[in-house]
Amino acid sequence: MVVDLIGSCRAFVSVSEAGSFTAGAAIARIPQPVASRRIAALERHFGERLFDRTTRRALLTPFGQDMLPSAKRLVTLADTMEHDAQRAKLRPMRLAVPETCTTRELAELDAAARTLDVFLEFRRAAPRERAELVRTQEVRAALTAVPAEEGAWKVPLGVAGGTRPRASSFHLETLRVGRSGRPPRRVWIQPEDDVPHIRDRLFRVRDSVGLRPAQVAVADSLTAAAAAVFGSAELLVCSTAQAAELGLDWLPIGEIRLARGFEITAGLGDDAQRLRARLWSDIARCLGAEETT
Repeated sequence: MVVDLIGSCRAFVSVSEAGSFTAGAAIARIPQPVASRRIAALERHFGERLFDRTTRRALLTPFGQDMLPSAKRLVTLADTMEHDAQRAKLRPMRLAVPETCTTRELAELDAAARTLDVFLEFRRAAPRERAELVRTQEVRAALTAVPAEEGAWKVPLGVAGGTRPRASSFHLETLRVGRSGRPPRRVWIQPEDDVPHIRDRLFRVRDSVGLRPAQVAVADSLTAAAAAVFGSAELLVCSTAQAAELGLDWLPIGEIRLARGFEITAGLGDDAQRLRARLWSDIARCLGAEETT
């Protein structure tokens, strides 16, 4: 017969402190018959009586007196372990996220996670850094950049500028430098899109339509890229959500369909699966991704 050692010791300690099986059971928050059965099982396990049952009070036998200190230590250790387990469950999961996620979007994701007893702590980072943070265990998980066709989430990209568009799409070939002597217009790639599956594809289109190399360039930061676009005819590669946030007009690119892809990378597979399954829609909203699975 398997003995519930912790439960039996808890009943043993409670009854010994109360001096009564009924009162001890109440202290342990179990019915009195359960307390009696657990103590009896403990006595069978040890092969000795813990209480003298010839009296009306629950008096300890000499063996019971010797065993009581060990039983108290076991109960205290079990209580400490339960407390530590609850505290560990409340410890935030560090999650590396794109620098493009706004404070509000992250706050809404955090609030949604809390309703599921998932507590998140965010660290904004560039694409390559997010993967490295998981590898070095500085975060438990990251929303990593992957080709759109490989990701759980997809964010369509286009170009945005301060001039209201007159067409349904923008063709990069219209940026070719003519003989007017005007400075060439540029398209800026922000750091979040400085990844091969986006950057290199844009460079190939740039070269194929005859633009100068400097006309499609990677900016040092999103702020620098947006600053270059404000008040000029230059363009920013971005999502529709980013364009709206910056007050820019957005169009898809005519020559190519671009999208950011995101997947969860985690040190533990269970962490990735839990976030993907329980917070899929909330992460999609945070990223500005299409609401499709």
